[in-house]
Amino acid sequence: MGDEHNRPRLFERLRGLPVVGKAWDWGMGPHAVSKQTREAGARIAGLKATESICPYCAVGCGQIVYTRDGELVDIEGNPNSPINQGTLCPKGSASRQLIQQPGRLTKVKYRRPGGTEWEEIELEQAMDMIAERVIAARENGWEERDEQGWRVDRTLGFAHLGGATLDNEENYLIKKAFTAMGAIQIENQARI
Repeated sequence: MGDEHNRPRLFERLRGLPVVGKAWDWGMGPHAVSKQTREAGARIAGLKATESICPYCAVGCGQIVYTRDGELVDIEGNPNSPINQGTLCPKGSASRQLIQQPGRLTKVKYRRPGGTEWEEIELEQAMDMIAERVIAARENGWEERDEQGWRVDRTLGFAHLGGATLDNEENYLIKKAFTAMGAIQIENQARI
């Protein structure tokens, strides 16, 4: 047992020897860094770091988003996150592609009933179409009373099935909104 406590001192004494000490330091500590590496500096030097949350699933892994002049440069795991402690799954590691992937859709694609081709429409037009369809489905599926005559004031015209990427706040707002519209079929994919 006494030897284990003396080992660090022994190594320090060996490093102090003229020839052996130099050989001992080869490839270790500051000697392991080349001049080119030392001059290159940190990969993230000069970048703005913003803490964020990975958007892929409901786990909520912490990310650090690095930007330069408002443009995304890199995303990596946040080592200060108690959830993932700096690690990310393959999807989280590739989340930069959500913005910078060249094949990413940036326009609303719509295929008319009976149509065979996709057409691009404006986001505002798409949102209006969705709102009109939700209102029509609510009205067409509205039930004031059930089979036993009980007052229910509900619609069976639409439902909501949430995905695992929704966080608690989004699920809360969706539940409130769909309940206010009279929907009773509200579920989340993570519980199926």
